[in-house]
Amino acid sequence: MNANTPALTLALWQCPYAGNTAEALSRLDTTAAQARAQGAELLVCPEMSLTGYQIGAASVAALAEPADGALAQAVATIAQRHRIAIVYGYPEHNAQGKPYNAVQFIGADGEHLANYRKTHLFGDIDRGQFSPGPQAPAVFEWNGWRLGLLVCYDIEFPEPARGLALQDADAILVPTANMVDFDEVQRVLLPARALENRVFVAYANACGREGDTTYGGLSMVCTPMGEVEAPAGREAELLLVTINPAALEHARRSAQWLDRRTDLYAPGSD
Repeated sequence: MNANTPALTLALWQCPYAGNTAEALSRLDTTAAQARAQGAELLVCPEMSLTGYQIGAASVAALAEPADGALAQAVATIAQRHRIAIVYGYPEHNAQGKPYNAVQFIGADGEHLANYRKTHLFGDIDRGQFSPGPQAPAVFEWNGWRLGLLVCYDIEFPEPARGLALQDADAILVPTANMVDFDEVQRVLLPARALENRVFVAYANACGREGDTTYGGLSMVCTPMGEVEAPAGREAELLLVTINPAALEHARRSAQWLDRRTDLYAPGSD
């Protein structure tokens, strides 16, 4: 990031899951138009936003597609139509086993800029439906910003966020489906991840019910100083937040990075 990098307005779409992919794409089209009309440049959707999350292994496998499949092409068309970048979740086909729980970033011009597969699987829900991603998250550049993608449970571990920070990430985008009983993630862990790594963390959660599960909402953006920007409530909401490079510059003046004892952090260190 440089001094000329513009501020970035994010829209976090906190929503219940649709009944099928056609409905999900129709709702995405409407929401992308609304977000762009309100000044957003990037729309971040929940985990597995195009298919539903807890839909069972057979349904996940049946709906799984490659990263450039029909769902991706439909999202690219929506992004181009409304001139807004989109981060969305979907099941990615895996020839070696169960599909991946994946998220993809598509630019406002329809270009596929980044694809990430969830590396930390949550309980029987994830392990029954997905294979763990085999690669650590990587930073990519867009509109002068260095961005990273994580999925839900990933942000609850220090290492993925720190790995992105060490790649000079400015913001971490986290589609998620966190349940109502785990508010400590939003209350404690998200501000901590943002503060300890001096990055923005944008967390777009699902809400409402899916089967027997209630999702907790509380989508938010945390600043590099761990402050929470206008958190959402429990219900469906389109949350707009503008993040500014000046906040990064200010926060990084007091970052602890220069004092890290990397000689002590290797596995097996005494």
